[in-house]
Amino acid sequence: MSQILPFRFGSEVYTWFMSNNGQTHQGRLGHMIEVISKAGFTGIQPIFTWMGELIDPSLLEAKLNEQKIELAALALALDWNEAEETEREREVADHAISVLQKFPGAVLNTVQIPTGRHNLAERQQNLIKIVNRVSARAAEKGVPCSYHPNSPHTSIIRTAEDYKIVLESLDSSVTGWTPDVGHIINGGMDPLEKMKEYQSLINHVHFKDWDGSPEFALMGKGKVDLLGVTQWLKDINYSGWVICEDEGSEALEDPDFVTLHDGKWIQEELIPGLR
Repeated sequence: MSQILPFRFGSEVYTWFMSNNGQTHQGRLGHMIEVISKAGFTGIQPIFTWMGELIDPSLLEAKLNEQKIELAALALALDWNEAEETEREREVADHAISVLQKFPGAVLNTVQIPTGRHNLAERQQNLIKIVNRVSARAAEKGVPCSYHPNSPHTSIIRTAEDYKIVLESLDSSVTGWTPDVGHIINGGMDPLEKMKEYQSLINHVHFKDWDGSPEFALMGKGKVDLLGVTQWLKDINYSGWVICEDEGSEALEDPDFVTLHDGKWIQEELIPGLR
Protein backbone atom coordinates (compact mmCIF):
# COMPACT_ATOMS: atom_id res chain seq x y z
CA MET A 1 0.00 0.00 0.00
CA SER A 2 1.89 3.02 -1.31
CA GLN A 3 0.85 6.12 0.68
CA ILE A 4 2.31 6.46 4.15
CA LEU A 5 -0.59 6.22 6.61
CA PRO A 6 -0.68 6.11 10.42
CA PHE A 7 -2.65 2.83 10.28
CA ARG A 8 -2.32 -0.46 8.41
CA PHE A 9 -4.73 -2.61 6.44
CA GLY A 10 -5.35 -6.25 7.26
CA SER A 11 -7.95 -8.85 6.34
CA GLU A 12 -10.39 -11.04 8.26
CA VAL A 13 -11.02 -14.68 7.33
CA TYR A 14 -14.83 -14.52 7.64
CA THR A 15 -14.88 -14.08 3.86
CA TRP A 16 -13.99 -17.79 3.65
CA PHE A 17 -16.20 -18.77 6.59
CA MET A 18 -19.32 -17.58 4.72
CA SER A 19 -19.26 -20.62 2.45
CA ASN A 20 -21.23 -23.49 4.02
CA ASN A 21 -20.76 -22.09 7.53
CA GLY A 22 -17.04 -22.61 7.26
CA GLN A 23 -17.13 -26.25 6.24
CA THR A 24 -15.85 -25.68 2.69
CA HIS A 25 -12.61 -24.08 3.86
CA GLN A 26 -12.11 -25.80 7.21
CA GLY A 27 -8.42 -26.20 8.08
CA ARG A 28 -7.19 -23.84 5.32
CA LEU A 29 -5.89 -20.95 7.43
CA GLY A 30 -2.45 -21.38 5.87
CA HIS A 31 -3.97 -20.83 2.43
CA MET A 32 -5.87 -17.78 3.69
CA ILE A 33 -2.64 -16.29 5.04
CA GLU A 34 -1.03 -16.77 1.62
CA VAL A 35 -3.92 -15.10 -0.24
CA ILE A 36 -4.11 -12.22 2.24
CA SER A 37 -0.38 -11.61 1.84
CA LYS A 38 -0.64 -11.80 -1.97
CA ALA A 39 -3.45 -9.22 -1.83
CA GLY A 40 -1.03 -6.73 -0.27
CA PHE A 41 -2.40 -6.76 3.27
CA THR A 42 0.10 -6.66 6.12
CA GLY A 43 -2.06 -8.27 8.80
CA ILE A 44 -4.66 -10.96 9.38
CA GLN A 45 -7.50 -11.52 11.85
CA PRO A 46 -8.41 -15.21 12.13
CA ILE A 47 -11.47 -16.59 13.92
CA PHE A 48 -10.05 -18.24 17.03
CA THR A 49 -12.28 -21.33 16.98
CA TRP A 50 -11.55 -21.87 13.25
CA MET A 51 -7.75 -21.99 13.10
CA GLY A 52 -7.05 -25.70 12.72
CA GLU A 53 -3.47 -26.70 13.51
CA LEU A 54 -2.34 -23.08 13.32
CA ILE A 55 -3.93 -22.50 16.71
CA ASP A 56 -0.45 -23.61 17.84
CA PRO A 57 1.40 -20.29 18.29
CA SER A 58 4.70 -21.63 16.98
CA LEU A 59 3.11 -22.98 13.78
CA LEU A 60 1.13 -19.76 13.33
CA GLU A 61 4.20 -17.59 13.83
CA ALA A 62 6.19 -19.60 11.29
CA LYS A 63 3.47 -19.27 8.64
CA LEU A 64 3.01 -15.55 9.27
CA ASN A 65 6.76 -14.97 9.05
CA GLU A 66 6.91 -16.96 5.81
CA GLN A 67 4.28 -14.69 4.24
CA LYS A 68 5.59 -11.51 5.91
CA ILE A 69 2.34 -10.51 7.58
CA GLU A 70 1.40 -9.97 11.23
CA LEU A 71 -1.29 -11.28 13.52
CA ALA A 72 -3.40 -8.13 13.85
CA ALA A 73 -6.12 -9.67 16.02
CA LEU A 74 -8.07 -12.80 16.86
CA ALA A 75 -11.85 -12.84 16.65
CA LEU A 76 -13.28 -14.45 19.78
CA ALA A 77 -16.86 -15.24 18.75
CA LEU A 78 -18.93 -16.96 21.45
CA ASP A 79 -22.61 -17.22 22.41
CA TRP A 80 -22.43 -15.48 25.80
CA ASN A 81 -26.14 -16.01 26.41
CA GLU A 82 -26.03 -16.71 30.13
CA ALA A 83 -25.66 -14.43 33.13
CA GLU A 84 -22.05 -15.60 33.43
CA GLU A 85 -19.58 -17.24 31.07
CA THR A 86 -20.10 -20.96 30.77
CA GLU A 87 -17.17 -23.16 31.73
CA ARG A 88 -16.44 -23.84 28.06
CA GLU A 89 -16.66 -20.15 27.12
CA ARG A 90 -14.19 -19.20 29.82
CA GLU A 91 -11.86 -22.00 28.75
CA VAL A 92 -11.94 -20.88 25.10
CA ALA A 93 -11.45 -17.21 26.01
CA ASP A 94 -8.49 -17.96 28.26
CA HIS A 95 -6.95 -20.13 25.53
CA ALA A 96 -7.28 -17.24 23.06
CA ILE A 97 -5.65 -14.89 25.58
CA SER A 98 -2.75 -17.30 26.06
CA VAL A 99 -2.16 -17.48 22.29
CA LEU A 100 -2.26 -13.69 21.97
CA GLN A 101 0.39 -13.34 24.67
CA LYS A 102 2.81 -14.80 22.11
CA PHE A 103 1.98 -11.97 19.67
CA PRO A 104 2.45 -8.66 21.52
CA GLY A 105 0.05 -5.95 20.37
CA ALA A 106 -2.40 -8.28 18.63
CA VAL A 107 -5.98 -7.54 19.68
CA LEU A 108 -8.55 -9.82 21.30
CA ASN A 109 -11.64 -8.87 19.26
CA THR A 110 -14.72 -9.94 21.24
CA VAL A 111 -17.93 -10.58 19.30
CA GLN A 112 -21.18 -12.26 20.31
CA ILE A 113 -22.69 -14.88 18.01
CA PRO A 114 -26.25 -13.59 17.31
CA THR A 115 -29.03 -15.85 18.54
CA GLY A 116 -32.09 -13.57 18.81
CA ARG A 117 -33.38 -10.40 20.46
CA HIS A 118 -35.44 -12.10 23.18
CA ASN A 119 -34.98 -10.89 26.79
CA LEU A 120 -33.12 -7.99 25.24
CA ALA A 121 -32.39 -5.72 28.19
CA GLU A 122 -31.28 -8.57 30.46
CA ARG A 123 -29.08 -10.15 27.80
CA GLN A 124 -27.47 -6.82 26.91
CA GLN A 125 -26.48 -6.33 30.54
CA ASN A 126 -25.15 -9.89 30.70
CA LEU A 127 -23.09 -9.30 27.55
CA ILE A 128 -21.62 -6.07 28.91
CA LYS A 129 -20.60 -7.83 32.12
CA ILE A 130 -19.01 -10.75 30.28
CA VAL A 131 -17.13 -8.62 27.74
CA ASN A 132 -15.76 -6.46 30.54
CA ARG A 133 -14.67 -9.50 32.54
CA VAL A 134 -13.01 -11.26 29.58
CA SER A 135 -11.28 -8.00 28.67
CA ALA A 136 -10.07 -7.50 32.24
CA ARG A 137 -8.51 -10.98 32.28
CA ALA A 138 -6.83 -10.24 28.95
CA ALA A 139 -5.57 -6.86 30.15
CA GLU A 140 -3.98 -8.54 33.16
CA LYS A 141 -1.97 -10.61 30.66
CA GLY A 142 -1.01 -7.57 28.58
CA VAL A 143 -3.45 -8.32 25.74
CA PRO A 144 -5.37 -5.36 24.24
CA CYS A 145 -9.11 -5.88 23.63
CA SER A 146 -11.81 -4.41 21.43
CA TYR A 147 -15.53 -5.18 21.32
CA HIS A 148 -17.15 -5.72 17.89
CA PRO A 149 -20.96 -5.29 17.55
CA ASN A 150 -22.70 -6.88 14.55
CA SER A 151 -26.00 -6.34 12.75
CA PRO A 152 -28.01 -9.46 11.87
CA HIS A 153 -31.64 -9.14 12.93
CA THR A 154 -30.85 -11.70 15.63
CA SER A 155 -28.09 -9.52 17.15
CA ILE A 156 -28.74 -7.80 20.47
CA ILE A 157 -26.39 -4.94 19.52
CA ARG A 158 -27.48 -3.61 16.13
CA THR A 159 -29.42 -0.32 16.52
CA ALA A 160 -28.46 3.16 17.71
CA GLU A 161 -30.23 2.51 21.01
CA ASP A 162 -28.34 -0.77 21.45
CA TYR A 163 -25.03 0.96 20.74
CA LYS A 164 -25.70 3.65 23.34
CA ILE A 165 -26.50 1.06 26.01
CA VAL A 166 -23.47 -1.11 25.37
CA LEU A 167 -20.75 1.30 24.28
CA GLU A 168 -21.41 3.60 27.22
CA SER A 169 -21.13 0.64 29.59
CA LEU A 170 -17.88 -0.84 28.32
CA ASP A 171 -14.99 -0.66 30.77
CA SER A 172 -12.75 1.57 28.68
CA SER A 173 -9.80 0.83 30.95
CA VAL A 174 -9.68 -2.72 29.55
CA THR A 175 -11.45 -2.67 26.18
CA GLY A 176 -12.06 -0.42 23.21
CA TRP A 177 -14.62 -0.56 20.43
CA THR A 178 -14.34 -1.92 16.89
CA PRO A 179 -16.63 0.08 14.62
CA ASP A 180 -17.59 -2.13 11.67
CA VAL A 181 -18.81 0.35 9.08
CA GLY A 182 -20.95 -2.21 7.24
CA HIS A 183 -22.68 -3.37 10.40
CA ILE A 184 -23.25 0.22 11.53
CA ILE A 185 -25.02 1.22 8.30
CA ASN A 186 -26.90 -2.09 8.26
CA GLY A 187 -28.23 -1.15 11.70
CA GLY A 188 -29.64 2.12 10.36
CA MET A 189 -26.84 4.47 11.42
CA ASP A 190 -24.28 6.63 9.63
CA PRO A 191 -20.86 5.01 10.12
CA LEU A 192 -18.79 8.18 10.27
CA GLU A 193 -21.22 9.96 12.60
CA LYS A 194 -21.21 7.00 14.98
CA MET A 195 -17.42 6.75 14.87
CA LYS A 196 -17.10 10.44 15.68
CA GLU A 197 -19.58 10.08 18.56
CA TYR A 198 -17.56 7.34 20.22
CA GLN A 199 -14.12 8.23 18.86
CA SER A 200 -12.44 7.86 22.25
CA LEU A 201 -13.29 4.14 22.32
CA ILE A 202 -11.95 3.22 18.88
CA ASN A 203 -8.86 0.99 18.93
CA HIS A 204 -9.61 -1.38 16.03
CA VAL A 205 -11.67 -0.89 12.83
CA HIS A 206 -13.50 -3.22 10.43
CA PHE A 207 -14.36 -2.33 6.83
CA LYS A 208 -17.06 -3.93 4.74
CA ASP A 209 -19.39 -2.43 2.13
CA TRP A 210 -23.20 -2.45 2.09
CA ASP A 211 -25.91 -1.91 -0.49
CA GLY A 212 -29.02 -3.05 1.36
CA SER A 213 -29.80 -5.72 -1.24
CA PRO A 214 -30.37 -7.21 1.25
CA GLU A 215 -27.15 -6.42 3.06
CA PHE A 216 -23.47 -6.44 2.15
CA ALA A 217 -21.65 -5.73 -1.12
CA LEU A 218 -18.21 -6.29 -2.61
CA MET A 219 -15.89 -3.60 -1.29
CA GLY A 220 -16.15 -0.42 -3.34
CA LYS A 221 -19.46 -1.48 -4.90
CA GLY A 222 -21.77 -0.40 -2.10
CA LYS A 223 -22.99 2.72 -0.33
CA VAL A 224 -20.55 3.05 2.57
CA ASP A 225 -18.40 6.17 2.31
CA LEU A 226 -15.19 4.22 2.76
CA LEU A 227 -13.11 7.09 1.41
CA GLY A 228 -14.66 9.53 3.88
CA VAL A 229 -14.12 7.16 6.81
CA THR A 230 -10.52 6.43 5.76
CA GLN A 231 -9.78 10.15 5.35
CA TRP A 232 -11.15 10.80 8.85
CA LEU A 233 -9.02 8.01 10.32
CA LYS A 234 -6.00 9.56 8.65
CA ASP A 235 -6.93 13.05 9.86
CA ILE A 236 -7.26 11.94 13.51
CA ASN A 237 -3.98 10.00 13.22
CA TYR A 238 -5.63 6.67 14.06
CA SER A 239 -2.78 4.21 14.51
CA GLY A 240 -4.46 0.81 14.83
CA TRP A 241 -5.52 -1.73 12.23
CA VAL A 242 -8.20 -1.40 9.56
CA ILE A 243 -9.38 -4.95 8.94
CA CYS A 244 -11.32 -5.76 5.77
CA GLU A 245 -14.10 -8.27 6.40
CA ASP A 246 -15.82 -8.49 3.03
CA GLU A 247 -19.22 -10.21 3.15
CA GLY A 248 -20.22 -9.55 -0.45
CA SER A 249 -22.16 -12.41 -2.03
CA GLU A 250 -19.18 -13.19 -4.29
CA ALA A 251 -17.42 -14.63 -1.25
CA LEU A 252 -19.83 -17.57 -1.20
CA GLU A 253 -18.26 -18.89 -4.41
CA ASP A 254 -14.78 -17.36 -4.54
CA PRO A 255 -13.37 -15.86 -1.33
CA ASP A 256 -9.86 -15.78 -2.82
CA PHE A 257 -11.10 -13.47 -5.59
CA VAL A 258 -12.87 -11.22 -3.08
CA THR A 259 -9.75 -10.86 -0.91
CA LEU A 260 -7.49 -10.14 -3.90
CA HIS A 261 -10.06 -7.64 -5.20
CA ASP A 262 -10.16 -5.84 -1.87
CA GLY A 263 -6.39 -5.49 -1.67
CA LYS A 264 -6.24 -4.14 -5.21
CA TRP A 265 -9.18 -1.79 -4.64
CA ILE A 266 -7.57 -0.34 -1.52
CA GLN A 267 -4.25 0.21 -3.26
CA GLU A 268 -5.57 1.50 -6.59
CA GLU A 269 -8.82 3.26 -5.63
CA LEU A 270 -9.08 4.02 -1.92
CA ILE A 271 -5.59 5.20 -0.97
CA PRO A 272 -5.05 7.37 -4.09
CA GLY A 273 -8.28 9.21 -3.20
CA LEU A 274 -6.94 10.40 0.15
CA ARG A 275 -5.73 13.94 0.63
